[in-house]
Amino acid sequence: MRIMIVEEDSVLQKMLATNLKEYGFISDVVETLKNAEYYYEIRNYDLILMASKLSDGDSVDVISDIKSNYPKMTIIILSDSDVPEDEIKALNAGADDYIKKPFDFNVLLARIQCRLKTLETSIIEIESLSINSEEETIIYDGRNIELKGKAFEVLVHLARHRNKIISKEQLLDAIWEEPELVTPSVIEVAINIIRQKIDKQLDITTIETVRRRGYRFCFN
Repeated sequence: MRIMIVEEDSVLQKMLATNLKEYGFISDVVETLKNAEYYYEIRNYDLILMASKLSDGDSVDVISDIKSNYPKMTIIILSDSDVPEDEIKALNAGADDYIKKPFDFNVLLARIQCRLKTLETSIIEIESLSINSEEETIIYDGRNIELKGKAFEVLVHLARHRNKIISKEQLLDAIWEEPELVTPSVIEVAINIIRQKIDKQLDITTIETVRRRGYRFCFN
């Protein structure tokens, strides 16, 4: 899962990014609301950790805009304020959680995991197709299908966003820890593996190629 850290404190930035990586999260760090807006428009984030006050504005003022465009994106505000009204304002604006600095990382981690659990289950079921992302298993009409690695992760991501067109760049950002170090051709390889191991063997169609735009999970 990918997390955006919007924070100006370089020490806190490093602590969050390092510790989140140990728990399997991919994180990007930005220091301003302007840079945050640029990245969440081009990448798929599951969650944003956002300082309440930044050099170019108050984070609370942009929460409603983010939520209106990305309703499934979780936002946790990291605040220096002890004023109850500030917490109320953030939550009323649409923040999913609010934690005061300084905080224990394990407490923040527990809140992150709790919030993300409410967003999705590990099992995706569509008609006779069942995909378990936690156990990395696929069952179709009672038959077990073998699919591992990045191809499985691509399938899961597309299935979670079924009927939505996902570009190669968005898939790279969502799945690869350092997407800038790989080429979009790895997506084509993953899609071909999925089609060989699932579509061809089962005589079904799971993923549609949308020319010049990306891929769409179309099994239903």
